[in-house]
Amino acid sequence: MITHQPFVHPDEIRTHFSKAMSDMYRAEVPLYGTLLQLVDAINTQAIQQSPQLNHHLQQTGEIDRLSMERHGAIRVGTAAELATLRRLFAVMGMFPVGYYDLAPAGVPVHSTAFRAVHEASLQTSPFRIFTSLLRLELIEQLQLRQLAADILAKRTIFTPRAIELIMQHETAGGLTHHEADDFITQSLETFRWHNQATVSASVYQQLHDQHRLIADVVAFKGPHINHLTPRTLDIDAAQVAMPKHDISPKAVIEGPPPRHCPILLRQTSFKALEEKVAFISDHGQIIQGHHTARFGEIEQRGAALTAKGRDLYDRLLQASQDQLQVPANEKNAAHYMEILSQTFSQFPDDYSVMRSEQLAFFRYFPTKKGLSAETELMQEMTLDELICSGFIQFEPLVYEDFLPVSAAGIFQSNLGDKGQSHFSGQSSKQAFQRDLGVMVIDELQLYAETQQRSLITTAAALKLAPLSL
Repeated sequence: MITHQPFVHPDEIRTHFSKAMSDMYRAEVPLYGTLLQLVDAINTQAIQQSPQLNHHLQQTGEIDRLSMERHGAIRVGTAAELATLRRLFAVMGMFPVGYYDLAPAGVPVHSTAFRAVHEASLQTSPFRIFTSLLRLELIEQLQLRQLAADILAKRTIFTPRAIELIMQHETAGGLTHHEADDFITQSLETFRWHNQATVSASVYQQLHDQHRLIADVVAFKGPHINHLTPRTLDIDAAQVAMPKHDISPKAVIEGPPPRHCPILLRQTSFKALEEKVAFISDHGQIIQGHHTARFGEIEQRGAALTAKGRDLYDRLLQASQDQLQVPANEKNAAHYMEILSQTFSQFPDDYSVMRSEQLAFFRYFPTKKGLSAETELMQEMTLDELICSGFIQFEPLVYEDFLPVSAAGIFQSNLGDKGQSHFSGQSSKQAFQRDLGVMVIDELQLYAETQQRSLITTAAALKLAPLSL
């Protein structure tokens, strides 16, 4: 009698893959391990000092995911590599969410974020990978553009067994425990660091002179994970503490200013490592050189904003940058933070106001008072009245995605670019989706769906008719 082994849930595969990648990256970049210890200590202190924060994390279930929360970033060079990565991430229940064009900020890529899309899956494992595709059409020198395309066409960044297991997942509908373990081992090879370039030192320099990121994408056997990012509850404390641990942070924390009620995403990082790389000379000899790409990053996540909230955020951020007039750097960092804080005083720093003005998304919960109350007492009440009466409470939905300006700022500062480059060419979401093989998912729609599910669940728990905002 043939017995069929059960398939492993994609959330479980993602959880184990995330841990395996974190272990690999810690071995490759020891400072990442220091970063994890620092963030863990700051998070513990933040929770101890704020009962309100502790309650929020317990209520939303975020306390369970905090210590394992990571995002990584990877850059690929061809449509085929991007499309295969999409299939690889699908095995782990990760799907492309959002479109980011970084070319206007001087970075010749466009990107998406592979992540889980349902709140239950995110609670199990919030691991996400910011995935960028090199835009070869932005390389102005035709000869260099063709050279880069030829180099990329010759490489294979996935092991044969990884491809086999992806196909197995697609045809069978899942992977057994043994197959899932093998899949994780094989898939990690795509993200591993290679200290030997696949091009000569002279070709590397040509690519590098066009843009450092082009050299990083094109000149190696695989795309290597270039950073993993733990989540902190107090990024300002992390920024201050990093130098005490021999970590040099970038001058300015990307994103909104410090707030009582955090919104969207704030990020800081330590500058990219200069790592030894072996190049092949034009005469076939090995030449020792250096390459700068991998760095450490810390993020603090706040409330997911609605389209209205995002519009207000974008306008205030642009106004701050217009007032500063030049890119934020070490010399003007303090002045920029003053401008940012002053400008963002126009964005309500109170979740109740943000909810009433529909600037952010929220998750709703029945209270003990609501669960013990008579249904007749509540059934004619509106959502706002139920909240005011203490029958329902709400918590902001955590922002699970990225900011184009923030991502570009991190890329620029860590690639060592002094000035602000600009690439001609239009944003090309349609071309990106063609290369990806599917349409990207609208992140605002996902937050709206999560918010609506919480309203449905809350109404059912209180034995009420469906609630609306």
